[in-house]
Amino acid sequence: MSRRGRDEDPDRLYTLTRGRSRASDEFDLVTLVVSESEPVPGMQSEHRRILRMCRYPTAVVEVAAELRLPVTIVRVMLSDLLEQGLISARHPRTVAARADGLPDSHLLEQVLVGLRNL
Repeated sequence: MSRRGRDEDPDRLYTLTRGRSRASDEFDLVTLVVSESEPVPGMQSEHRRILRMCRYPTAVVEVAAELRLPVTIVRVMLSDLLEQGLISARHPRTVAARADGLPDSHLLEQVLVGLRNL
């Protein structure tokens, strides 16, 4: 007889999302998530883990793998954090560009500063 793991328990998953199954369309598998705040006392433990994990840009799929939770559940939790202003999210293909399709000069300056700091 196989025993279901803690993360496969539907009651637990229901509790994590407070019964919601829809997440913001903001998140797909490769969306990068970055913490904008430190965890606070009383926060759900998974939310605290996400904020610690995302101190540096982290893809949604990586967050789900680290938490050992389905991506759909993680997307709902990320939507909560985004709504509260505790994380920011952006797709890696989103690049600030001018009308002529070239990258924004401010973005290029930031890249140059980052390279110099290496």
